[in-house]
Amino acid sequence: MAYRVHILQTDESFQVEEGESVLQAADRAAVKLPHECTFGGCGTCRIKLESGAVEYEEFPMALTPEEAAEGYALACQARPLGDLCISVASSRQSFPEPRRLPATIHRIERYCEDVIHLTLALPEEGLDYVPGQYMNVVLPDGETRSFSMASAPAGNLVDFHVRRIPGGRYTDHWLGQAQAGADVEIEAPLGVFSYHEEDWRPLIMMATGTGIAPIKAILESLLDNEDCPPVTLYWGMRTEADLYLRDEIESWAGRLYEFTFVPVLSRAGADWQGRRGYVQQAVMEDHEDLSEHAFYLCGAPDMIHEAKSLLAARGASLEHMYSDSFTFQHALAAA
Repeated sequence: MAYRVHILQTDESFQVEEGESVLQAADRAAVKLPHECTFGGCGTCRIKLESGAVEYEEFPMALTPEEAAEGYALACQARPLGDLCISVASSRQSFPEPRRLPATIHRIERYCEDVIHLTLALPEEGLDYVPGQYMNVVLPDGETRSFSMASAPAGNLVDFHVRRIPGGRYTDHWLGQAQAGADVEIEAPLGVFSYHEEDWRPLIMMATGTGIAPIKAILESLLDNEDCPPVTLYWGMRTEADLYLRDEIESWAGRLYEFTFVPVLSRAGADWQGRRGYVQQAVMEDHEDLSEHAFYLCGAPDMIHEAKSLLAARGASLEHMYSDSFTFQHALAAA
């Protein structure tokens, strides 16, 4: 049996056939819904059910029970149980169309043992992107690897933080031997993770590992901005030596409004005088009421999943919670 899906904001409608997900049916009908991974791991395709209900073959990782109870669903996995009326997250932000273009390695160096600092030189016109978005590097066999832009748009040089995957075909083999001047092909810009100026709320930003990259790009775009709200940044790493951006981040004090930086280490040495544990726990320790904040979560999928539940328990608004789960890098690391 087919069911009708109506999108509240655009007044578009399409039919979902038996066995199809909402996203599959939307694609077939040429109706655009935001999406990325298509297997329930990133959360980009989150929708709000204004009426109707859905089911899942397996409850998706990027959706929490709290979100589901509030009527949220992931379009890539959701199967309608009847006709639906849905809302799609909106923003004042418009995103440039992605395209394939040539690039050249401008600089490649190590930030620390596990993180490579990669700078690409793009054509003279540069790349039009929104801080928070990412690119795909196209490998010779057509496969791609995804990396977030780690700098705000400025000229034709773009920075990336590449987590080294031991034995990884790209990060260990090709990139480990690459040199300045080498040509690469990229597809960009991609993704919808970005700053929501329309919220007008104090910001709590939580990153683990190289999840700091898109957060850095967003915060760089807010430096010396008179409309910047208060910002608190929690960055989780294992050891003090892993905090490869610590000095740069601390230099933002005075350039971001009421900026607070909280590094959190999960495997800190005896000499570490800062916070220990995990970023989501640190936020809970510091805030009793989170109902007035906007949240930006980026990095390990497990952190994001747990953080959403903990934040919701402290009154956080799910409508002001934005995440960029490093799903693909997580899968490669697990492999």
